[in-house]
Amino acid sequence: MAKPDTYVGVDKEVNGGMTIIGKLIRDAWVFGIIDESETCEGWNFAGIDALLDKVNTEWDKYGCLVSNLPEELFKRHQAIHGKAIAEARAAGWSGEQETEDEK
Repeated sequence: MAKPDTYVGVDKEVNGGMTIIGKLIRDAWVFGIIDESETCEGWNFAGIDALLDKVNTEWDKYGCLVSNLPEELFKRHQAIHGKAIAEARAAGWSGEQETEDEK
């Protein structure tokens, strides 16, 4: 099976969007790099990589720590990621895949 040429969109991702790219897109929403309505569906992977660079630049300003975000960004982060986690759990995601190698 061939790899897709474009991204499916965070709303169509496996595991309720709890993937590296899904988390990246939500961080881009947090920082206002892209609008929250942008799912990135149809983007090529060079575009996703360019988004990663922009998000990393923003995280670097805060030492890559949620706890270092200014209050407004912190609240935005909690709201966006909290909603995504709740929706992913409702769809059957448990988060165990992310910690399997820690056992």
